[in-house]
Amino acid sequence: MKVGLVLCPEFQPICFGATTAFDVANKQAGRKLYDVRVLSEDGGLIASSSGMQVMTDAFDTEPYDTLIVAAGLEIPTSSPGLIRLVRAAAREARRVAAICLGSFVLGDAGLLNGRRATTHWRYAHALRDRFPSCRVDMDKIFIADGPIWTSAGMTAGTDLVVGMIERDHGAEVARSVAKGMVMYHRRSGGQSQHSTLLDLSPQEDRIQGALNYARQNLAEELTIEDLADAACLSPRQFSRLFRAETGTTPAKAVEALRVEAAKLMLEQSRLPLEVIAREVGFANRERMRLSFLRVLGEVPRAIRSEAGPLASL
Repeated sequence: MKVGLVLCPEFQPICFGATTAFDVANKQAGRKLYDVRVLSEDGGLIASSSGMQVMTDAFDTEPYDTLIVAAGLEIPTSSPGLIRLVRAAAREARRVAAICLGSFVLGDAGLLNGRRATTHWRYAHALRDRFPSCRVDMDKIFIADGPIWTSAGMTAGTDLVVGMIERDHGAEVARSVAKGMVMYHRRSGGQSQHSTLLDLSPQEDRIQGALNYARQNLAEELTIEDLADAACLSPRQFSRLFRAETGTTPAKAVEALRVEAAKLMLEQSRLPLEVIAREVGFANRERMRLSFLRVLGEVPRAIRSEAGPLASL
């Protein structure tokens, strides 16, 4: 399969980390599953945001199976020539993708009209305002809507490429590629851009330690006394310091951690809901359902349905 990686001026070099997944798939298969070409509008040397220069081929109307647009840390300016080339390539390609802010180039080319898409959460509102016919979901790490694929942040581009490999060659090959790249886990497209621990972000080491303890022991009851012991504080001191550091209560934080862990299991496994509920510390699936509604505004079955074929079977 011929893959074209289109570099915009001031692109982020981390995009090559994403396309490395294609190289790993080739190596593990023992044959060339993917032939990746690096392109720019006019070809020649193109500078990244860090000043590194990369030699590219001129982007022409040669057909590609997959086209991926990579941009930089700011919303790219799409030249008329680039828009014309992306539109022409999209007519022949099986799928067209964007890493992070490359989604704005796809939008300028008219490829997001009537589609679901995502981009970095910081620029999601700008994408929605600029392309009102696009249904922007700022809470997904990548979205595949028919032939149009978009990713959230830069590292989510790797998840997007692994998702493509899964679509092309199955879940086992995708897991093998993720393992070969020493990815922490293969994240499905439905996974949130946000992390509960990052959102809480306590500065106090004792509170961070208690949260780490909770995340590692979600199946346990996790009372205030348990968490206070992990923080080496009395329950009263712990509750007061926890709220001051995080702005929420220990009970709500533990609930959010459990929902986050259950959501990942829903997206990446086919375990029964009752089993997932027990694994993350909910007493039963009904209690898990109520927590999902409180935290996410969605029920577990809807999360699993959204993951679709990108969930592990």
